[in-house]
Amino acid sequence: MKKIGVLFGMENTFPSALVDRINSMEIDGVRAEFAHVGGVQMAVPSGYDVIIDRISHEMPFYRAWLKNAVLTGTQVINNPFWWSADDKFFNYALASKLGVAVPRTILLPHKNFPSQINARSVRNLEYPLDWDGIFDHIGFPAFLKPHDGGGWRDVFHVHNRDEFFVAYDQTRDLCMTLQAAVNFQEYFRCFVVGQSEVRIMAYDPHQPFEHRYIQEPPSSDPQLLQRVEQDALTLCRALGYDLNTVEFAVEDGIPYAIDFMNPVPDADLYSVGEASFHWIVDAMARLAIKKAQSPWSVEIAPQSQMHWSTFLSGSNAKAPKPKAVRRPAAKKVLT
Repeated sequence: MKKIGVLFGMENTFPSALVDRINSMEIDGVRAEFAHVGGVQMAVPSGYDVIIDRISHEMPFYRAWLKNAVLTGTQVINNPFWWSADDKFFNYALASKLGVAVPRTILLPHKNFPSQINARSVRNLEYPLDWDGIFDHIGFPAFLKPHDGGGWRDVFHVHNRDEFFVAYDQTRDLCMTLQAAVNFQEYFRCFVVGQSEVRIMAYDPHQPFEHRYIQEPPSSDPQLLQRVEQDALTLCRALGYDLNTVEFAVEDGIPYAIDFMNPVPDADLYSVGEASFHWIVDAMARLAIKKAQSPWSVEIAPQSQMHWSTFLSGSNAKAPKPKAVRRPAAKKVLT
C-alpha cells in the first residue's frame, strides 16, 4: 500500500478535503491520511511514500523529520532541503536572470545586529551605507520587507526618506529588502501545481485578508494572462517547487513578479473561494497520487533531492527579455 501523509498545522478545510479527495478516487494501492510522527530514529523510513508539508516552516522538528524522510525514500511536497535554503531576495535575482519582470530591489543589512554579533564581527560591512545611492536606485514609493518573510509581516509602505528610516528602525534584527513599488492596475495570485498546472486568481492586496480573492473579477487581456501563466511556470520550474503561489502586480501591461516563495500557500475554502478551493484540492490530489505511483529508488532518488547542484534546474537557461504586453480589443474572462 502506498501511503500519502498530510502534515499540517492550524488550517482546517484544505487538509481534510485533500485526504478525502485522494481516498474518494479509490486508486488501487494508494491511501491518504493525516501524517503521524513521534520520536524519530535517524535513517529509519517515515512510513510514507509521499508527505505533503503544510507546517514545517513554523516547526523545526517537522523540518528535520522531513529531511530524514527524504533520505530514506519519501517524496516530500515541497523539497525541505531547497525550502530551507531559499529566500525571497535570491528569488528576485533569479527571476531577473530568467527574464521575468521584477521591481528594482536592494538587500539591506540588519538594522540591529543579531544577538551573537558585535561591531568587530561586521568589519567587512560598509558604514555608513550609501543611502543616497540606494534611494536614487529604488525611488519612492517603495516597500521595505523581510528578505525571507511571509504573511505580510513586517512589511512597510514608505513614501520618502523619513518614512523609510522610521520603518527601518522598527525592523529589529531582520534582514530586509527595499523594493520599488508597482503602481498596479491589476493584481493576480496564481496557484502552480506540479510545475505544470496554473490557476490565475484575481487578487486585491489592499483588502482585508478574507476579502482579497476577487470571486467575480472583470475580464482581462488574454495575452496578459498567457504571459502571467508562462512566467509563473518559468519561476516554479526553476525553483523546483511542486506547490507554490506566484503573485503579479500589473503596471502598464507588464506583470511584475512580486512574491513567489509561497510553498505553503493559502488554500482555505473561505478565503480562496469555492471554485479555486476545489481546483487546488483536485490538482494536489492528482499530483500526490502521481508521485506515490512513480518509481522511486531509495538508494538513488533521494540523492538528487539533496544535492544543491540539482536545484534551480532552469536557472541557467537563457530566457528572452520580456516585452511590454499590448492590450488588444479582445478580452478574456478570468476563471
